[in-house]
Amino acid sequence: MKNILRNRRALSTVVTTLIIIVVSVLLAGVVSYYAINVTSTRVQEESLQLASQHIWVDNTGAVQGAIMITNTGGRDVVISKVAVRGQESAWGSVFYLMAAKNDTGLTSDLPHLASAPAASGAVPGFAATLKATTGNLVLPSGATIVIYVASPDSITINDIGLTVGFTVFTSQAMYYKETNVNAAA
Repeated sequence: MKNILRNRRALSTVVTTLIIIVVSVLLAGVVSYYAINVTSTRVQEESLQLASQHIWVDNTGAVQGAIMITNTGGRDVVISKVAVRGQESAWGSVFYLMAAKNDTGLTSDLPHLASAPAASGAVPGFAATLKATTGNLVLPSGATIVIYVASPDSITINDIGLTVGFTVFTSQAMYYKETNVNAAA
């Protein structure tokens, strides 16, 4: 009779231990799932949309590039570098304007500027004027920036008709968009 009682108690100890282990594993799984769900829904990703990219070369060989960048992500972005055909453009030759939501230039193509981009140059269709850059550009979430590059390196009159790329660098990614080199009208 003693053996039967011992066996039942021994079996209940094993079952109790198994129940505790199963419950703790399930609890840890639920906590992990909840933590992953909370962090993944709160993470906002960086996303830029590049559009209206152009490279123009006029009869004198002067080169001008333009691109419109819209921050479609949920976080502000710092543009740290702009490159044309793989060559970094010096900040002294990069000019920008922050577009307002009601600017008519947002729906039309970017125009070639008759004179080289300057710190006070106007761009048709935009309320703001071009400003010279001195360093990294901050692009708030939902905002649009227009960038003009004066005399990008490695582009000449012989490149008309060739495809070149604009590359925009941020702290987390690089965005690439190709365009054909056009003759300025």
